[in-house]
Amino acid sequence: MMAERKITGRHVLMIFVAAFGLIIGVNLLLAYSAVSTFPGLEVKNSYVASQEFNERKAAQEALGWTISADHAGGVLTLGITDGNGHPVQAARIEATVGRATHVQEDQTPKFRFDGTAYVAPVDLGDGNWNIRMKAWDSNGTLFQQRVVLHKE
Repeated sequence: MMAERKITGRHVLMIFVAAFGLIIGVNLLLAYSAVSTFPGLEVKNSYVASQEFNERKAAQEALGWTISADHAGGVLTLGITDGNGHPVQAARIEATVGRATHVQEDQTPKFRFDGTAYVAPVDLGDGNWNIRMKAWDSNGTLFQQRVVLHKE
């Protein structure tokens, strides 16, 4: 016949330390993952950026541009239309395509205007992608927008 095992104070302490040790370990791992994958600052000096925000916003809204994005067959299509729905050919365009959570998969596609939209060959996996684009009109007015693209 087996002797009955009793739970002692030492057993309770070991269970307590093991449970909280696991919780603290997981929290440290998640904190490290969050900090190590943070893409960085959006602007160098937020105060200066805030002082110019209203002027940049008004100039951008005066353009009346609307942005659309699609990805099919390995081709990323970025459409810019004016207030009347006509395609816009910007004087210059730059874009970075990447995930919202890290920069390891960031790509800078070389867009070409095909007469209706900007197209570039880009390989994207499934999931959510951000397109951080900047386009300038012929007068040098900057239009910038973050476009969310969901690919399945």
